[in-house]
Amino acid sequence: MTISATTQGIRPGVCTSSNRPATPFEGQMIYETDTDVLAIWNGSAWRIIGAAAATSGSVLQIQSTTKTDRFTTSSTSYVDVTGLSVSITPKSATSKIFVLFSGNGSGATGAAAVHLRMMRGATAINVGDAGGSRTQATTGGISDSAEVFGMSSIFLDSPATTSATTYSIQVRSNGTGIAINGAVTDTDIVQRARTTSTITVMEIAG
Repeated sequence: MTISATTQGIRPGVCTSSNRPATPFEGQMIYETDTDVLAIWNGSAWRIIGAAAATSGSVLQIQSTTKTDRFTTSSTSYVDVTGLSVSITPKSATSKIFVLFSGNGSGATGAAAVHLRMMRGATAINVGDAGGSRTQATTGGISDSAEVFGMSSIFLDSPATTSATTYSIQVRSNGTGIAINGAVTDTDIVQRARTTSTITVMEIAG
């Protein structure tokens, strides 16, 4: 049987990028109305096979998380900052993920260091080279217990996947108390600040 290109055709499933079929079959094709792309399930992942708007460098999606509550730790090993992570499912394995972090920290009285690093899943990214016993970090700073200082970093990551990927922030101290989004000495006076921290990820077409 011949299918006319002008009067007939095979219509793919229609969905959005956040509402793809939960149990796709190999060879299944979908059209995403919010991204204007065609994708096909190859048995293990969705592969983009057509993209009218996804030219190289285009922003395909943005996900963001803002943490407004205060977090404290005295750990000398890196620990997750609770509530400061964001997940993104790339539409193509060739996409880059642009990661932006902006936040605030505080250390206890004296030379209290706050070391912070970006994470992709269980992998540290955007950290300095190893050097002896020095801490590999993305950013950080030193303050006393009453002061809050800003920390920020940006990074273009290449996860090479179409699976859901979580980006997060971890911190460690040098043995004294540190805080995120507020002073370590969090007494109820106007000189003590409460702040926010945000992590944002953008998928950039490859």
